[in-house]
Amino acid sequence: MKKLERAFETILWASRYVMVGGVVFSTLMALGAFFMATVDALSLPALMRDYSDTGISAEQRAEVRAKALTLIVKSVDGYVITAILLIFSLGLYEFFISRLDEARQSPLAPRLLHMGGLEDLKERIAKLLVLVLVIEFFQRALLLRIDRALDLLYLALGIVLIGLTLYLGKLKSHGPSGEH
Repeated sequence: MKKLERAFETILWASRYVMVGGVVFSTLMALGAFFMATVDALSLPALMRDYSDTGISAEQRAEVRAKALTLIVKSVDGYVITAILLIFSLGLYEFFISRLDEARQSPLAPRLLHMGGLEDLKERIAKLLVLVLVIEFFQRALLLRIDRALDLLYLALGIVLIGLTLYLGKLKSHGPSGEH
């Protein structure tokens, strides 16, 4: 019976390597998000050229400006998503596979890889996801047509709710007395 138990435990412990798939695909998704954000960012100079064209009307300039700001927000959003996926990949690898020996020699490692466990990883990713949602909100707000006072009220309410969310998130991470 002891041999069977030992064999089962060996297989169970080795099953953690299934997370290599999560690490690889999260890294590939990060590269894809980085590529999309970079393509968006590289599209910006053409819009800036259009924006600076003195022959366009004020309405056209406002439309180009909205497109440019949306593109900037999309790019920032893509880079934040890239960061989330990379932190997730590094965290999965560190938790389930092995310590990243190469990273231990880097001065960035203490800031990037300091995780107390899965809860800490989840909390870090949750903070970044809130940031992505805030960016997405503002991206949509830039394109919002405000036809009535109620539209403006909804936009203001959304901004207040985002501010409240960020404030409460800050309270949670620093505690009610402000300690870290």
